Amino acid sequence: MLKSEKPKKVEELKKLLETHNVVGILNMQSLPAKQLQQIRNNLKGIAVIKMSRKSLMKKALEGSTKKDIGLLESKMINSPSIIFSNENPFRLFSIIKSNRSSASAKAGTTAANDIVIQKGKTGIAPGPAISTLQKLSLKTSVQEGKIAIIADKVVVKAGETITSDMVNAFNLLKMEPVEIGLDVVAVWENGTIYGKDVLDIDVNDYRNRVILAVSSMINLSINSGYLVPMTADLALQKAFMEAKQLAIEANIIDKNIIDELLIKAIMESSELKKSMPDSAEAK
Repeated sequence: MLKSEKPKKVEELKKLLETHNVVGILNMQSLPAKQLQQIRNNLKGIAVIKMSRKSLMKKALEGSTKKDIGLLESKMINSPSIIFSNENPFRLFSIIKSNRSSASAKAGTTAANDIVIQKGKTGIAPGPAISTLQKLSLKTSVQEGKIAIIADKVVVKAGETITSDMVNAFNLLKMEPVEIGLDVVAVWENGTIYGKDVLDIDVNDYRNRVILAVSSMINLSINSGYLVPMTADLALQKAFMEAKQLAIEANIIDKNIIDELLIKAIMESSELKKSMPDSAEAK
């Protein structure tokens, strides 16, 4: 980039900062150009991705008037870029995550997540393949003439480097253990910065937690007698059912429970009849 073009690039980034409510830092390391272009197409109308020199991106962040957005500077790692959007940060992360795809591993790259080789039959005949698998300390046996892995094993942990021995084993097992896609490091919104550990939520788990929280709140409200508009109807229903049950047990005659009282009397009569001796029944 020419020296004369640098101020123009900074201004372009600053303009994007001012016109978007959500700004994130991405790590583009090891992302092939083809996949990047596809992701950009999928994000059209949702987000804009801009790559530039780290110094220019930092200068743009420093020149922004948005609260604490300069803190994103510390999130720039490896090959950073900036993503601009007006989408909710959690939804944006979910959209980006859905655009990830599986790929073969390459030696020398860093594992983004733990890679596990699971136990089970491989369909591979014994021979040199056993040695390839045993280099990763995998426990193997021969079952029905084929190699079987008899225990799960984490062969590389997140943050560790993938070796050529690992790649050979993955290829032998026809595994594509690497996910290719945008690596979201952090996202800023209204002065708050969210890390990927916060953004990466399980929607179903979150929904279940909300349902449990609401249910617990309703139970607490009703059982403590502290009623709010949301629980008033439920409390009245509970009180009605308890009053009805009390009236039935106390044999209080009321038109609203006459059917239940008759059923109760018939059942009690039947039970009494069963408990009577045969001689008493005959008399």
